[in-house]
Amino acid sequence: MTEVQRAPWSRAEFEGQLRDMGRSYHIHHPFNVRLNSGQCSPGQVRGWIANRFYYQCIIPQKDAAILANCDDRATRRLWIARILDHDGYGDYAGDAAGGIEAWTRLGIAAGLEREDLWSLRRVAPAVRFACDAYVDFARRAPWQEAVCSSLTEMFAPQIHKDRLAGWPEHYPWVAADGLAYFRSRIPLAQRDVEHGLAVTLDYFVTRAQQERALDILQFKLDILWAMLDAIEKAYPE
Repeated sequence: MTEVQRAPWSRAEFEGQLRDMGRSYHIHHPFNVRLNSGQCSPGQVRGWIANRFYYQCIIPQKDAAILANCDDRATRRLWIARILDHDGYGDYAGDAAGGIEAWTRLGIAAGLEREDLWSLRRVAPAVRFACDAYVDFARRAPWQEAVCSSLTEMFAPQIHKDRLAGWPEHYPWVAADGLAYFRSRIPLAQRDVEHGLAVTLDYFVTRAQQERALDILQFKLDILWAMLDAIEKAYPE
């Protein structure tokens, strides 16, 4: 069938195709399944926190790259909130300290030293490579494509809810206040998806473009999956 004969999906069908990709989300990765069901050792939990910290650190860089490429003022006004969500805002205290600080507090609650976490010495090379590849994509791609890659946020609320539901029982040695990051990300992810999805549905309108969007989202899903592959290898059972 030629390109001319391949009609684009409707807006609702396209959104459905994007959401169906949640089947590849790393919530299904064997390491995450063990992590959220209480089967990981303290060392594995700390290793996961230390490696995911690098991902937290690169997210504002990814978002800044999108802003640098974006020529739409309205999008910039909305997207800049993502950087502040992670780096902090206002007096940088309490809830305004940002997601990177909240993740640092998770590490401390789990028994890691702040300096140890921030040194990045525990970050596996493959985790660093995957995260850096994501930032590089955001710098090189059209900003709408980079926005599309952020749509893994569609699947994030459930993974955070699972952690909030299970960790207090499975890992009582993790101080409860350290779980604030997971709680804060649920409404923020829902807000971010609303905007990112609107940009994606508006921009990818031909069938070829829509299939390109699915490839981009798969690329981001693969990054998250590959990170857990590396963590699983670095911290075996």
